[in-house]
Amino acid sequence: MDKKSIKGLFVLLLTCLVIFAGCGKSKNKGPLVESDAPSKVYVEPGKYDEFYAFVSGGFSGQLAVYGLPSGRLLRVVPVFSQNPENGWGYTEETKPMLNTSYGFVPWDDSHHSELSMKDGVPDGRWLFINGNNTPRIARVNLSTFRTEEIIEIPNSAGNHSSPFVTPGTEYVVAGTRFSIPVENRDVPIESYKENFKGTLSFLKVNPSSGEMDIAFQLITPGFDYDLSHAGKGPSDGWFFFSCYNSEQSYSLLEVNASQKDKDFILAVNWKKIEELVAKGVGKEMAASYVHNVYDDKKHSGTSETRKSVKVLYPNDVEGALYYMPCPKSPHGADVDPTGEFIVGGGKLATVIPVFSFSKMTKAINEKKFDGDVEGIPVLKYEEVLAGEVQQPGLGPLHTEFDDKGYAYTSMFVSSEIVKWKVDTREVVDRLPVYYSVGHLLIPGGDSKKPWGKYLVSMNKITKDRFLPTGPELSQSSQLIDISGDKMKLLLDFPTVGEPHYAQAIPADLISKNSLKIFKIEENAHPYGIKSEKDARVERKGNEVHVYMSAIRSHLTPDNIEGVKVGDDVYFHMTNLEQDWDIPHGFTIMGNQNSELLVMPGETCTIKWTPKAPGIYPYYCTDFCSALHQEMQGYMRVSDKNSSVQIKFNSNQGK
Repeated sequence: MDKKSIKGLFVLLLTCLVIFAGCGKSKNKGPLVESDAPSKVYVEPGKYDEFYAFVSGGFSGQLAVYGLPSGRLLRVVPVFSQNPENGWGYTEETKPMLNTSYGFVPWDDSHHSELSMKDGVPDGRWLFINGNNTPRIARVNLSTFRTEEIIEIPNSAGNHSSPFVTPGTEYVVAGTRFSIPVENRDVPIESYKENFKGTLSFLKVNPSSGEMDIAFQLITPGFDYDLSHAGKGPSDGWFFFSCYNSEQSYSLLEVNASQKDKDFILAVNWKKIEELVAKGVGKEMAASYVHNVYDDKKHSGTSETRKSVKVLYPNDVEGALYYMPCPKSPHGADVDPTGEFIVGGGKLATVIPVFSFSKMTKAINEKKFDGDVEGIPVLKYEEVLAGEVQQPGLGPLHTEFDDKGYAYTSMFVSSEIVKWKVDTREVVDRLPVYYSVGHLLIPGGDSKKPWGKYLVSMNKITKDRFLPTGPELSQSSQLIDISGDKMKLLLDFPTVGEPHYAQAIPADLISKNSLKIFKIEENAHPYGIKSEKDARVERKGNEVHVYMSAIRSHLTPDNIEGVKVGDDVYFHMTNLEQDWDIPHGFTIMGNQNSELLVMPGETCTIKWTPKAPGIYPYYCTDFCSALHQEMQGYMRVSDKNSSVQIKFNSNQGK
């Protein structure tokens, strides 16, 4: 296809997008909502939602937690971005969590959330989420809803193809969107084909603690690697990565990376590679990357720089990597619950290709190849194809599955969800959504056990769905009932940031394990205290350490003197409460970073440096009791040459 034809195709697609997006200006906004929708989404006061939905925060760098079917926002979990609501990334304990080889990076672009699994079914222990811009993967502990670990991915750029897990959470994988030189160095960009490579990173997950470690990286041809999913059932032991830009272009990709009729899905036999690595295959490559871990006993994060990673090239793992041709510019690579079918979502394709795992293995055994790419065999398209979904719509992206043998594919350009039967590829239903849908969510929809009751459509364009808020509009999500033969729209609700992927799980798999308090007797924070009588203030050179307690309704100490201009004052506040849902907050006038929000039994630290003499009030920022307003104190700051000695009181002194 020549450049003129390509440009014509894009004009057609753009025209379709404008037509479908513009249709929302009508007073009658799409299909009638299901008549009994209010009763299906209403959650009575005092009752709980059926599902937790974990939605990536996109450019917010965070994770949003919604209840389904209500669509209520339950929590924003800070991950890669600082959060003044609870001090994440501001407190001394959490600052290390945002360290990288580039320095302190308090933001990222979080695209995909992925639940841990056991035997191919979400188990509610952990959730993994990617940082796209500064390549990182984070792990959230779902008993505390707190980010416990962030590991940087070296030799990578644009960590979009992550973090997807194997059926037993043996590994979390991460592919690179932007191929770069490995090791990264100064080369001409026009030397792309010679010097730029992709990397696929496999991170081993400790089965008890969840901690991640980069086990190995595969160095692959310099394509743009996109979404991936693990095999399951018969295909367990394999991973499937979509990739585009097989042209290996580096300029005007919207034209130059769309020249070929097909790109690829890369099939990776990770179990075979694991065996080879155990035998010593591969080599250590110098690579500087940072691993950050939060300890719930010490209530503190630590940061460690690592210096090497094991890498393998295609000739090291012969027989473990195969390309399957896939039309065209594939985005999604989704595996059905049986593990037999792999669905490609070609953004520019007019069909949805469905590949057969059994046909793929047969083609491999019979060497039904159509050449190779840098030593990786290319399987013949017709030899691995189960069939194609014909005339599904415009702009297929992502596919999720229910528990009845049906697949649901998002159509970005034609703004609709298409339902089709997996084994026959027959389209059986379609529903318009508003507008330009990206990812889909079905609880367990990429696992062996979907809970096929609801589908959430995460739409990129809002237009007239909600009250206007100036030029910037909220992202739109729509809840759809998929329990019957026909899809039925139930609810619209706005979302935080620009969500990409999301996952959901029945609430009781998580709520039963929810941590309610941190036991004060187990508090191992080096500046933690166990009771009010331990509260004190100590000077160490130009550092002043305040060992503070908080309990309804008093901060101890509540008056401090002897601090001087230029001192670094560390407030180490321990919440002595042992009752659920009684956090305490803390801040001081002129504080230049954030408040503290301290959970029962926890210790948190904030650093404050006074710039001028005077009296500085401090107080509890989180409403905790009828006497919350009385929970306050004063800090006296004297000139830096003052002879005022440290003293404090709260029925005690020094």
